[in-house]
Amino acid sequence: MSAIELDGIARSYGDRRALEDVTLTLDEGATLVVFGPNGAGKSTLLRILATLLRPSAGHARIFGHDVRTDGWRVRGAIGFLGHDALLYGDLTAQENLAYQARLYGLRGDAARNRIAQLLEAVGLEGRADDRVHTFSRGMVQRLAACRAVLHDPQVLLLDEPRANLDPVAAELLEPLLGRTSGRTRVITSHDPAGGLAEGDLALGLRAGRPALLRPASAVSAADIGELYR
Repeated sequence: MSAIELDGIARSYGDRRALEDVTLTLDEGATLVVFGPNGAGKSTLLRILATLLRPSAGHARIFGHDVRTDGWRVRGAIGFLGHDALLYGDLTAQENLAYQARLYGLRGDAARNRIAQLLEAVGLEGRADDRVHTFSRGMVQRLAACRAVLHDPQVLLLDEPRANLDPVAAELLEPLLGRTSGRTRVITSHDPAGGLAEGDLALGLRAGRPALLRPASAVSAADIGELYR
């Protein structure tokens, strides 16, 4: 079954074309890894899939739901981890996740148990009652990962998910965000070796246009390097 279908997706900002003619299909449970230099359109593509931006042209569907017309259904199926953690600094870690849980209809013991489970999984159970503005950048990233998977989404949209993480923290997040999570994933990366090892399908963007679209197993680090030249 196709989890994600993109057909001629484009996005413009005034006269500037940030994304143009992106077409692909990603199977359920597979991982798309997106490469390209800064400004190539990687984050724009993720934000379209997350329903945070409307495409200027084309269609994007997640499990058959169009991101433009069925946004409320799409948002229930996705977990988004971008450069902005989407957390409130004046709330505690637990309060942030409790607020997020209410947005997805999780309440009572089910919400409390899920929050406790996730905080323990990322090593933040001892900081549950601390305000997020006291956290290091790596701790914020770990809490943001909890936010992204709190509602057990089918699809993860991950914008350089290991940014600000040391190796130990990255390993803690692997069961939540990694291949073993079993979720369909779209990941942006600047790391050719690491990204290709995680991906099933590789998309390379240059100035908003697809310059490469192949199975990740058929792409080399040198191929990715050409995107940055």
